[in-house]
Amino acid sequence: MKGKIPLAWLQLKREATRLGVALAGIAFADILMFMQLGFRDSLYLSNVRIHDSLRGDIVLINSQSSALPSMKSFSQRRLYKALDLPTVESVHPIYIDFTSWKNPATGRPRNLVLIGINPEFNIINLPGVQENINKIKLPDTVLYDRASRPEFGPIVAEFEQGKTVTTEVRRRRIKVGGLFTLGASFAADGNLITSDVNFLRIFSSRQRGLIDIGVIRLKPGADANAVAEQLRKNLTDDVKVLTKQEFIDFEREFWASSTAIGFIFTLGTIMGFIVGTVIVYQILYTEVTDHLAEYATLKAIGYTQKYLLIVILQEAFILAILGYFPGFAFTLFLYNSARNATLLPVFMNFERAIMVLIMTIIMCFISGTIAVRKLRSADPADIF
Repeated sequence: MKGKIPLAWLQLKREATRLGVALAGIAFADILMFMQLGFRDSLYLSNVRIHDSLRGDIVLINSQSSALPSMKSFSQRRLYKALDLPTVESVHPIYIDFTSWKNPATGRPRNLVLIGINPEFNIINLPGVQENINKIKLPDTVLYDRASRPEFGPIVAEFEQGKTVTTEVRRRRIKVGGLFTLGASFAADGNLITSDVNFLRIFSSRQRGLIDIGVIRLKPGADANAVAEQLRKNLTDDVKVLTKQEFIDFEREFWASSTAIGFIFTLGTIMGFIVGTVIVYQILYTEVTDHLAEYATLKAIGYTQKYLLIVILQEAFILAILGYFPGFAFTLFLYNSARNATLLPVFMNFERAIMVLIMTIIMCFISGTIAVRKLRSADPADIF
């Protein structure tokens, strides 16, 4: 081999078993961080897919609403008042609530989300909705989310086989008229879309005109932020005016700060970082202790404490890189398994991959910095 072989690499590979344990520990810490961050991001993404699919620029909700699972109704007169502004093109009321679905195969009930819209205009941009929008004009007909949990029954398979799929929703007989794709979330395992008329038939106790979400579409070139601010001045305090992005952020913030789930995933990421730091510290500390005499010799012939610190940090960097890649590879397998098992959007993305890599390097550098303190006691006069 030509060139100078780095001392840090020679130190690490001398003990193959110790190196393997260190890499396994780092990979484990990376997997733990990847999984926690992946589940956290899937929590946010899955719970805002409905928000993101709305074909509008501004959203109205009840000021007491905290998130989609706990929406409060408000009068649609507030929504139609927005038509007074010349920049508003159209307004669209949406009904949304949780209801009980009876599995047609087993008869077991399970809750899902039912969304009621005006079928004259498709306000929800999801695969399958536009193609089947006219079907929900029929009485007691719904569109079923093909990405719902399998516990709701073999709905998709039977529908695609041409069978008539009927069941009970809130003790009312309904028919599946088509399929669309949305996906399960932490709040709901399944979803249905129907007309506003069918929605009120199913929820017979709900009063017509008391809606849950109001969507406002603006004319081309209109500034959503400016129009939203004008609406806040014109409307009463019982409704909250949000741009579409603010509506998405509103939901995301609820799950991040107002529920235990967001905190747990963040805590799990921190614990993974701490576990990795401890593992690397133990490896580097043992390595320094076992070669204390050699380091003392280097100090005796003129090498400074700074040079020895650089050697240890080089070891930490090598461990970080070599431990990261097997952890990354195994995480892809776990993401795929979790996605198939839960139907949640658990995917790897570039930002998360870089974030965990940086955290791994920092984790190893912290461990190396702490472990190198042992070198201060490497006095040649004491050792020899």
